[in-house]
Amino acid sequence: MKNVLRLAEHRQQNSGKSACFIEHHDFNSVYQPILSPTHQKLVGYEALVRVKRGNQNIPPTELFHQASIQGVTTDLDRHLLKLHLDNFGLKTSPVWLFININPDTLFHHADYLGQLADQCRQVGLHPERIVLELVETATRDTNTLLEFVQEARDYGFQIAIDDFGMGDSNFERLWRINPLIVKIDRSLLANAEKHQRARLLLHSLVRMIRESGSLVLLEGIENDAQARIALDTEADLVQGFLFARPKQSSLECTATAENVLKQIISKSEQSSLMGYRSQETFLKLLRFEMMEACHQLVRGESFDKVCRTLLEVEGVKRCFLLNSEGVQQGSVAHRGPLSGEYFNPLYHSSGARWSHREYFRNALERPQKINSCRPYVALPDARRTVTLSTSLSSADGQTIFCVDIHPDDVLDGQLLFPPIL
Repeated sequence: MKNVLRLAEHRQQNSGKSACFIEHHDFNSVYQPILSPTHQKLVGYEALVRVKRGNQNIPPTELFHQASIQGVTTDLDRHLLKLHLDNFGLKTSPVWLFININPDTLFHHADYLGQLADQCRQVGLHPERIVLELVETATRDTNTLLEFVQEARDYGFQIAIDDFGMGDSNFERLWRINPLIVKIDRSLLANAEKHQRARLLLHSLVRMIRESGSLVLLEGIENDAQARIALDTEADLVQGFLFARPKQSSLECTATAENVLKQIISKSEQSSLMGYRSQETFLKLLRFEMMEACHQLVRGESFDKVCRTLLEVEGVKRCFLLNSEGVQQGSVAHRGPLSGEYFNPLYHSSGARWSHREYFRNALERPQKINSCRPYVALPDARRTVTLSTSLSSADGQTIFCVDIHPDDVLDGQLLFPPIL
């Protein structure tokens, strides 16, 4: 009996602390648009909080830090979610409302989701329109996380993983959670704007997540360059200051964000068209030079002489020959002085067998065509490489002519090779 009384007393004291903490702050809900480039329209809003204590603005991170110290995080989270639901101005519009769930709530969610579902219905929002954003790295207790996710789904809520790609984001947990939406941490997009390799990794990450069955949202888009990168990745959803800053939700805000998105898509399409024309010109030149080299090889001209003009084409680094079994014939014809030739034993590859490579199989399967393989890291220089290959027939038998290209050195790394030139 004493234990029961002590527990009730503890809850009452904690409730008093929470009420006092909340009363000492002024809270305001703001909402940031989330848009679909494919539909060219707004499909949701993320609810965010703006806080003041007296006349001083308080960063949300500082607010929750203080709440955690005082042990009132869960009650604060409940208060803010109710505030966001009450203040949302587009309850009849067919859009999602994204709401952040504080990590502490995952461990103290008894009756939490049931109460949240009741609050949603009271304000006229079905739980299916609510997307609960969870920070996937917030807990190492995967079972607790999965229990929360399953209970949320039972009530009809949608699930999103927030800040994926930050900290110790775990792909295994991602597959087990199976969220509707994965929000990529904004740092990945910022890095992709500055570094080509980061851009390639972002493309691969978006593709991997989409192929696993989740939608991808790229957030933190602040300029045209980042928007073009986001559109190029084929991310399903986008969000950022470039489209709209967090403010009260309204039809006017929706229309403004959609207009900005359409303008950005139009600019991106014009840029893509110019890039396509540049790529088309380069690929035509590359095809012409490679066909000319093939004709010279068939006529029996020396390999080094044949490759001389081809190696002057931008991005072309090496040429080599394989026999019908994929064994390299002779040495590599290369562009310029060898870098690291004295310490890289992988460069001198005469007699190496390349029959396991995609470019060898392409040449056998599509003879008399100039084939391109998918990008890979080539052994001689550990650089991202695309190999063009074609099969030649002569009196001496079948020969595979191969040309290595560093795609990152051509057209700012934006060159896309078709399967057949």
